[in-house]
Amino acid sequence: MLFDLPDPDTLYAALLARNEYFDGQAFVCVSSTGVFCRLTCPARKPKREHCTFYPTIGDCIEAGFRPCKRCHPLQAAALADPAILALLQALDTRPDVRWSEDCIIRLGYDPSTIRRSFKRQFGMTFLEMARQRRLREGFEALAEGGKVITAQHEASFESASAFRAAFSRLLGCAPGELRPNKLLQATWIPTPLGDMMAVSSRSHLHLLEFVDRKALPAELKKLNKASPGGIGIGRMPPSEQAKAELEGYFSARSDSFHTPLAVSGSAFTQKVWEALRTIPAGETRSYSDIARQIGRPAAVRAVARANGANQIALMIPCHRVIGADGSLTGYGGGLWRKHRLIEIERELKNSKIE
Repeated sequence: MLFDLPDPDTLYAALLARNEYFDGQAFVCVSSTGVFCRLTCPARKPKREHCTFYPTIGDCIEAGFRPCKRCHPLQAAALADPAILALLQALDTRPDVRWSEDCIIRLGYDPSTIRRSFKRQFGMTFLEMARQRRLREGFEALAEGGKVITAQHEASFESASAFRAAFSRLLGCAPGELRPNKLLQATWIPTPLGDMMAVSSRSHLHLLEFVDRKALPAELKKLNKASPGGIGIGRMPPSEQAKAELEGYFSARSDSFHTPLAVSGSAFTQKVWEALRTIPAGETRSYSDIARQIGRPAAVRAVARANGANQIALMIPCHRVIGADGSLTGYGGGLWRKHRLIEIERELKNSKIE
């Protein structure tokens, strides 16, 4: 659990001192390099503002970071299981392979055993690790101005059609449609609860969603249609601000978001979203509570629909709304994630009280 760790300043001091006490119990993710390390890593130490600490390797991988090639943070877990070591080495040395269960069988391993082993050690399966690495590398190649064919190769897809299909399933548009220098730009943001997609203009954030949200392709398609020239790919100031604020949120430094938001919806929907933003972190409200707050006590179902239509996750905190009986009810990002967000915010609230 993220908050079983010591505070980030203690962990940063341990990183500077290469303190072996925390080795294997905590890992540092460095935003300036995109890698994660053991706290005893001999590499040059990053600045404090570039560091986020997580308790498990799986958290680091899910947040979008690659293992350091100097301190080899995967090594300890790999050495505990020769099959894990062999597959991790294969993943590094054979980037051209589109991994499947058949590949695992051909290497002489039982897929169900491998699935359990990776899940136990890293919090994700081997195939999930391989798939996430491929798509992220393709997106990053496009973000750096690369051509679609370059991104396809970076993502280790054998054919352009397969890459386009995988990319389209995730983002709802072909990779060639995301070009730089558009009014709206898409950015990939890693978090401990899964990667997120941000879409910003130069002045405002228009979308922030977890990439596995089923509604994301439709939301991107709608934004793409509404924006002259469609959505591009690249960094914008609001996305960079959102990324920094999310790092502070997930590392228990802050529960405040100040990124300027562009919201579009009916007057009623915007009233609901404004009410959501008044819910303090660490607290929850029911749909009927929100309906009464906006002066429409009978409009509980309409409040629920407006809540579900929110496309700026966390910053418009629809995850803080629960059923009247205390049940979590639906959440586009998944009930497991809603439960974890509420947990994180209660920890933040309790740390402030203490």
